[in-house]
Amino acid sequence: MHMAVLLLARALLAALRVQLSTLCWSLVRLALPLPLPLPGWRQLSAPDPSAAAGQQQERQRDGVALKPTSVNYHFTRQCNYKCGFCFHTAKTSFVLPLEEAKRGLAMLKEAGMEKINFSGGEPFLQDRGEFVGKLVQFCKQDLKLPSVSIVSNGSMIREQWFKKYGEYLDILAISCDSFDEEVNVLIGRGQGKKNHVEKLHKLRQWCRDYAVAFKINSVINRFNIEEDMNEQIKALNPVRWKVFQCLIIEGENCGEDALREVDKFLISDDDFKRFLDRHKDVSCLVPESNQEVKLKLALHSFMRFLNCTNGRKEPSKSILDVGVEEAIQYSGFDEKMFLKRGGKYVWSKADMKLDW
Repeated sequence: MHMAVLLLARALLAALRVQLSTLCWSLVRLALPLPLPLPGWRQLSAPDPSAAAGQQQERQRDGVALKPTSVNYHFTRQCNYKCGFCFHTAKTSFVLPLEEAKRGLAMLKEAGMEKINFSGGEPFLQDRGEFVGKLVQFCKQDLKLPSVSIVSNGSMIREQWFKKYGEYLDILAISCDSFDEEVNVLIGRGQGKKNHVEKLHKLRQWCRDYAVAFKINSVINRFNIEEDMNEQIKALNPVRWKVFQCLIIEGENCGEDALREVDKFLISDDDFKRFLDRHKDVSCLVPESNQEVKLKLALHSFMRFLNCTNGRKEPSKSILDVGVEEAIQYSGFDEKMFLKRGGKYVWSKADMKLDW
């Protein structure tokens, strides 16, 4: 009896959340095309049209059309972890209604998107992973994108999700900064008595069982800079081990309106190089500098591109209102640099020669 009441309450709460999200989006749309001011964000309500026109003319002269080949969609800012260096913090709980998110993704596909990566926040917080699952299925089944991936801390993923959506997912990237649980707690990557490393191994096995390519992301900072991860990474054998240097983004992890304080996590470029040298024999290692991270094509929860080239997130207008071609002009995206640094790789599991 109690279980039936609980299930009914959850269903009603989920329905109410959908209606509330839709109402919020409707109110936002009434206010557009004026950008919505978010805490810690510099508004770009009136971009310089001459500058944008100049950029567009230059690309036209070069015969190059700027395409959103690979997009990182941060559809939520909410997270159940509190990583001290996080540069996409929970300043709003807004999540675009599912059908509007699908509409934006279809527009990106039409503009040339080949790879979509769903990120956050924590993607599996929304509707216990159903929201991101439906987006993954839509992108692979309806849009037929070559690559669909997710970055997650892994804590909320259950095997049932793989059973339902695993066939539509190419790559699952799990964030793991240390194989020492005490270090994970210091960083803020933990939840009570749950063991982050144990869950990492469980997820690795599920990825094998359901034919999903497994990837690991690590942020190198002051708490893990001396750690030797060679043995553990080789044992897990991910398709890619993406290693980042702790990054400063004003308004997110530094500054008066920031929710995190990154100072105690920062390391020097020489420290980062030393860590990379220690792990140079790991064949799947893919280092990514702070400059490369800033040049990534990021899309936030209102479907606005985020220009991080100035060390602060500067949002464009929403692609849902002005289209992809106009919005991407203010994204800071450098397509030549993207290709030069190896941004395109074998990212479809259909093309990977893996022992499932």
